[in-house]
Amino acid sequence: MQLFAWCNLLFRASLTILSVLLFSVTVARAGETTVAVAANFTAAAKEIGARFAETTGHRVKFSFGATGQLYTQITQGAPYDLFLAADQVRPVRAIEEGFAVRGSRATYALGRLVLFSRDLGRVQGKAALTADRSARIAIANPKTAPYGAAAVETLKSLDLYETLAPRLVRGANIAQTYQFVYTGNADMGFVAQAQITARPGGSYWIVPATLHPPIAQDVVLLKHGAQNPAARAFLAFLKSDAARQVKEKFGYGR
Repeated sequence: MQLFAWCNLLFRASLTILSVLLFSVTVARAGETTVAVAANFTAAAKEIGARFAETTGHRVKFSFGATGQLYTQITQGAPYDLFLAADQVRPVRAIEEGFAVRGSRATYALGRLVLFSRDLGRVQGKAALTADRSARIAIANPKTAPYGAAAVETLKSLDLYETLAPRLVRGANIAQTYQFVYTGNADMGFVAQAQITARPGGSYWIVPATLHPPIAQDVVLLKHGAQNPAARAFLAFLKSDAARQVKEKFGYGR
């Protein structure tokens, strides 16, 4: 009986030591990656990042902003490993201009543009754009933010751009554009569907995809992260079922 107790104690001690060793190996192998992410993907990226850390042990740090602004930072030497853009143009340029790894570019999401108002009854469709001639309409800067460019193309497709141009309020990126609407500094605005999914309420109209070019969002591995295992692991994780579920939850298409 005493021998059995000693064996049981030895077995438990061995398991404890093994667990500590395995944990130490995991920590030693765990790394960190820094990722530049288009502002529209903020909520989805944070959730994907949490799942990534839980699954792999790697840590991920995000820097959010307008795609154009982030690309400028990359060209000026910002230490990002991955670039999740809101378009396909900048990732292609990153490869052509020598900032990214050839063959690493992939489309990670298809964005949807919506016209949103904090007021429950204001937006019932495109008619909301002309129902109130004094309404201020927020859009992201079309020069740096693809969702802003899509908003301009939508207004042009509806033959409303010239009419509404004096009432447009421009945000630096899609996150600031949403804040303009949510805080009442604009009566309505063109934002990403993911933003209103993350914070339900108000009224909105999903802009038909036929009114603007597709908002295909590409990711590319930057040369700064080419030798970083955590960066490559996150790039692979973006294509996983776990990441796909998060993207669909926030309204992104495949």
